[in-house]
Amino acid sequence: MNAIVGSHDLLLVTLDTLRYDVAAELASAGRLPNLARHLPGGAWERRHAPGSFTYASHQAIFAGFLPTPATQGPHPRLFAARFAGSESTAEGTWVHDTPDFVSALAAEGYRTVCIGGVGFFNKRPPLGSVLPGLFQESHWDPSFGVTSPTSFESQVTRAEEVVVGLPREERLFLFLNASALHQPNWFHLPGASPGAGDSRASHAAALEYVDLHMGRLFTAMSSRRPCFAIVCSDHGTAYGEDGFTGHRLGHESVWTVPYAQFVLPGPDEEVAA
Repeated sequence: MNAIVGSHDLLLVTLDTLRYDVAAELASAGRLPNLARHLPGGAWERRHAPGSFTYASHQAIFAGFLPTPATQGPHPRLFAARFAGSESTAEGTWVHDTPDFVSALAAEGYRTVCIGGVGFFNKRPPLGSVLPGLFQESHWDPSFGVTSPTSFESQVTRAEEVVVGLPREERLFLFLNASALHQPNWFHLPGASPGAGDSRASHAAALEYVDLHMGRLFTAMSSRRPCFAIVCSDHGTAYGEDGFTGHRLGHESVWTVPYAQFVLPGPDEEVAA
């Protein structure tokens, strides 16, 4: 990351509540064309979430504790606050002296922008302002929220507006919390009715909806210079497995998440074959 910070724009997308098994199945079946073309090897990496629900997980993520490879560590981190005895701070880690890498990037001259999704980013109650408050600029609108059938495309439109409005020479760190996977998601499944409720199938349909618009986001974020992108889930969710439904609980479907990191070539670079 020491070669990335300062030379690249940065993008972090958390696909809120996305399960690893659903993400892996859809990528393998060719149902995520816009994401899969950037996933290393065309597949998601299996990782463990740092928290079992949005607030806890994002507090950890912004402190540099991204989802961890699902194998025994220690695993070198991309970002780390200076901390004596840290076993996951390695030679390639970008080390900073602030408690979160968002404020550290701002100190390095990045414009830090949050495009919120679920309620912890809506800035309505004080709790909904904590995570957006880490950023220099934050955006939320009801059209970005969990009850909006057009949430992700609305978020991407705002991201495009942010990129266009930024001076070309200014580096950008854009964070987007995609709410489409979070319940309720039944309306993304063709033919579904409210009475049917959410299901693993509607969860998958929501991911296909996100993929449909992901290319626009990648195009915008790589329009000025190369962009280092991280796309991952903050936690999964259960749909009746072992009697569990939802998240903020200790179950495999909640703790195991998809993760990918890759570079989006800039406008003057060729995409690798």
